Amino acid sequence: MRVLVKNGHLLDPVNNIDGRYDVLIEDGKVAAVGADLALAVNDAEIIAADGLLVAPGLIDIHVHLRDPGLEYKEDIISGTHAAAAGGVTSVACMPNTSPVIDTAPVVEYIINKARQHGCANVYPVAAISQAMKGDVLSEMGELKAAGCVAFSDDGVPVVSGELMRRAFEYADTFGAPIISHAEDLSLVGEGCMNEGDVATELGLKGIPWVAEDAATAREIMLAEFTNSRLHMAHVSTRGSVELVRQAKARGVKVTCEATPHHFTLTDEAVRGYNTNAKMNPPLRSQADVDAVHAGLADGTIDAIATDHAPHHYDEKNVEFAIAMNGIVGLETMLPLTMNLVRTGVISLRQAIALMTCQPAAIIGIDRGSLNVGAVADLVLIDPEFEWTLDAKQLKSKSKNTPFDGWTMHGAAIRTLLAGRTVFQREQ
Repeated sequence: MRVLVKNGHLLDPVNNIDGRYDVLIEDGKVAAVGADLALAVNDAEIIAADGLLVAPGLIDIHVHLRDPGLEYKEDIISGTHAAAAGGVTSVACMPNTSPVIDTAPVVEYIINKARQHGCANVYPVAAISQAMKGDVLSEMGELKAAGCVAFSDDGVPVVSGELMRRAFEYADTFGAPIISHAEDLSLVGEGCMNEGDVATELGLKGIPWVAEDAATAREIMLAEFTNSRLHMAHVSTRGSVELVRQAKARGVKVTCEATPHHFTLTDEAVRGYNTNAKMNPPLRSQADVDAVHAGLADGTIDAIATDHAPHHYDEKNVEFAIAMNGIVGLETMLPLTMNLVRTGVISLRQAIALMTCQPAAIIGIDRGSLNVGAVADLVLIDPEFEWTLDAKQLKSKSKNTPFDGWTMHGAAIRTLLAGRTVFQREQ
């Protein structure tokens, strides 16, 4: 089977391509990239990409698919459909499922189900500790051999510094990064949103920025001490961004990600006790948002990831303090990132790199570029496409988003997985 993506604006940061090119796909792989390939190809399906941006399929390295065990919120099928609708062709799924991703059979179940029924590549992230209880290391070698790409107890921090040290040492042996959920629980206490004026006015207990920064500092020091790879999930504070910046300058092997909600919203979104604006880490101040913008612009922040966290309506339609943390994000990552381009925070090239080749490098997968011979995962994007988000129309099973009713600019028009169309937007 041959497919020709014709006359699009191809942007591939890995290969320094930024211009009008055709992409020829044969048997699910990139066969050629060049101008006017149609002149030499007469037996391919033609996909007209005039006026569209053509990029490697987007990669989201922080997703909760809830499968196995919590399929009432999301599953691998619905989650990857949501990914495809957002232009995302590869996701790394976090281990806080039921059972936890801490054994080889669970890893294999996820990979096999995604291959058979999914609309995106799914790469499991296994737990650092057994059952994510923080007291005994998981069988890292066995999990890596089964197909996991990283280790994390995301959703809860690893409290024991000694256990985290050993996790770094073992994970490094197997060539996998540790993904840290940075949170000092003793400082969080009963807090449920960012500590500040808004929390005070609403009468809600706050979470101070130091809860994230103190944990971030510990993780960086442990990574430096063990000379191991560390990836900081969902950085949200000025302090965390600066700690990563300084660590990189010292040569520490640290990377980090920012979420679209943390670079788009502030804690003002919580007003009205909006539980769809409740997440962990919480939405912060405008100064923190500005710091995340600066980190994205200067390269301190290596990836944009959604922390896609679907929850049933009944888990959000409760008092703010007891509502579940998190929002869905796979279908809004692209337009919210494009907004950073529209407002001059980052360039279009930076935006694509933050969502493709850079996250691919963090978890070590062979995606994120359109090299000849590479798997043909790609997305056709209309950067100016204007649409209104209707939460009820999301492909995700769960609809917990603070962006319902927002006017969005930019969308995936067509998503291809190994050369096969897995999503096409009705226009």
